This record gives sequence, C-alpha cells and structure tokens, in this order.
Amino acid sequence: MSTSQMLKGVLEGCLLAVIGMGETYGYEMVEKLGEHGLTMVSEGSIYPVLLRLQKEGYVMTVTRPSPNGPRRKYYRLTEAGEAELAAFKQRWDVLAEAVGQLMKGSGGHETISKK
Repeated sequence: MSTSQMLKGVLEGCLLAVIGMGETYGYEMVEKLGEHGLTMVSEGSIYPVLLRLQKEGYVMTVTRPSPNGPRRKYYRLTEAGEAELAAFKQRWDVLAEAVGQLMKGSGGHETISKK
C-alpha cells in the first residue's frame, strides 16, 4: 500500500485540523499539509474532500477578493466541524497507539507456524 493510499483514509481529519488552525483557502491548505510532511497531497485531491466536509456541515465557506488574482473560497470550521475534529483526534490517538504497539512487537523476523 502506498503512502498516498494510506493518507486517503486520514485526509479528512488532516484537513479539519488545518482549517481548525484558522480560516484558509485550498492552495494554502496544501502548503500547510506540506509543511507538516504531507507533501504528497495535491490541490486537486483535497477539493472532493472539502466538498464532502461542506455537505456534512463541518465547514462553511466565504468567498473573498484575492490580492493576487481571482476571488478565493475560504474555509472555516463550524461547531459540528470542531466536534468532528475532536472526535477524529480521539480516534486517531487510539489507532496510532494500537498500530505503534503492533509494529513494536513485530520484529519482522518471527513467522507464524502452521498447526
């Protein structure tokens, strides 16, 4: 499984976290993800997720003029989005701990014997 395939499952939570840092627009989100090591995320890959987050009521948008060209759509969390981000963080902590424990225990040298 590639890193990008693994990221698909957590991209929604990552975007909620970025938006939770403050109102932001699409390209800026990709830059912020990259600053945190998620350099494989493209601008085109986030828009379907952002649309879903908006439909689910987790984010709201406002369109504003841009100093560098066309108007930009800025995203911010709703109360439901803040609650979903908190829930995602809890789920992530449990999952990361479980996977971390599993990886520590798998030295990669043991094999399972067949009975």
